[in-house]
Amino acid sequence: MIGGFQNISKIPELKKRIFFTLMMLAVYRVGCHIPTPGIDGAALAAFFSSRQDTLFGLFDMFSGGALSQMSVMALGIMPYISASIILQLMTVVVPHLEKLKKEGEQGRKKITQYTRYGTVILSVIQGFGIAIGLERMTSPGGAMVVPMGGWGFRLMTVITLTAGTAFLMWLGEQITERGIGNGISLIIFAGIVARFPVAVGNTFRLMGTGEITPFFMVIMLALMIAVVGFIVFMERGQRRIPVQYAKRVVGRRMYGGQSTHLPLKVNTAGVIPPIFASSIIMFPATIANFLSAEEFPWLQTVVSYLSPGHIVYTLIFVVFIIFFCYFYTAVHFNPVDVADNMKKYGGFIPGIRPGKNTAEYIDRVLTRLTFSGAIYVSAVCVLPQILIYKLNVPFYFGGTALLIVVGVAMDTANQIESHMLTRHYEGFMKKGLGRTR
Repeated sequence: MIGGFQNISKIPELKKRIFFTLMMLAVYRVGCHIPTPGIDGAALAAFFSSRQDTLFGLFDMFSGGALSQMSVMALGIMPYISASIILQLMTVVVPHLEKLKKEGEQGRKKITQYTRYGTVILSVIQGFGIAIGLERMTSPGGAMVVPMGGWGFRLMTVITLTAGTAFLMWLGEQITERGIGNGISLIIFAGIVARFPVAVGNTFRLMGTGEITPFFMVIMLALMIAVVGFIVFMERGQRRIPVQYAKRVVGRRMYGGQSTHLPLKVNTAGVIPPIFASSIIMFPATIANFLSAEEFPWLQTVVSYLSPGHIVYTLIFVVFIIFFCYFYTAVHFNPVDVADNMKKYGGFIPGIRPGKNTAEYIDRVLTRLTFSGAIYVSAVCVLPQILIYKLNVPFYFGGTALLIVVGVAMDTANQIESHMLTRHYEGFMKKGLGRTR
């Protein structure tokens, strides 16, 4: 592995791409500390510290702490992700988008353009909602988060937050084009990892005061390594369906005759299901923050049941994750289209008739794989609740954040290794990170 890192310095283009990526991520982190005008920072920090188990805490995690500081990048890249997901779902019901999806590069450029427009629209809507919400917020001590509200503050906040999200979207596209890895994913990755030094510092502080024993910390460290290894193992897991292509004669040339495989990932849906599940299950707690407990006592009861650590919350969370794993997989992967494309080019699965039977076979295999992937994602996302609320571990580990961090790190390492292998250098490992089981 050390030799692999040394080979990076021997490739000028790769070195330039990595340096560009790091510089763009540094610009992003600087922007996360530029505050939006007209806000009392101390009152806002006190407000967020008491609402970590709501949607505020979830969005703050994806924005890298920018939301709790209400910086110019407080919305983060979430509007872009939401617009991308909405367009992916709309391709199933809107024939025009489905046609664009099948048109190759030109179609993808058009969908990307629609995604940018959708990002700006969502940013304006969310920015306006945040501006109104900020005017009504007070800290636990009673201090107003916005000392001087009004339409001037609202318009300024909408323009500032929308510009910050648009800049982040451009930043992510520049990283994808001129850097290394997926720019949007790396921005989320940087926001999550930025909290890691603080968590490590708090852990050592607790060890110094005796609240955490060294033996307990060694056990937790071993558990962390095991969980990360398990995530890597599952994310690399595939079911390879053998595919045989018949020989075809076109003119004087013969095509086909080779054997290949159709790779089906264990976790086809990625991190989308836990994000959707978290957003839905945290919605009642978020609404309750803006309503009076005396007027709506039943809502407070619902919030107590849907709080992290409660058995009802855990069961509903797991059910939502399993549902969205199947739902997003069905939207993202169409066995009928795959079977039709195989039949069009003379491909078939040995022992399975082309066409409808092939589609049913692929769907049956994918259904079983999705169930395994949903159980795996659920286990990782429930892990923080077990550690914090059952074992009294004083720091957060696992969940959606860990899935994103490990997944983005693996994808970026694969791209770096691909650059090295194309220039006849060995990768990080002799067997290669990109090879799957």
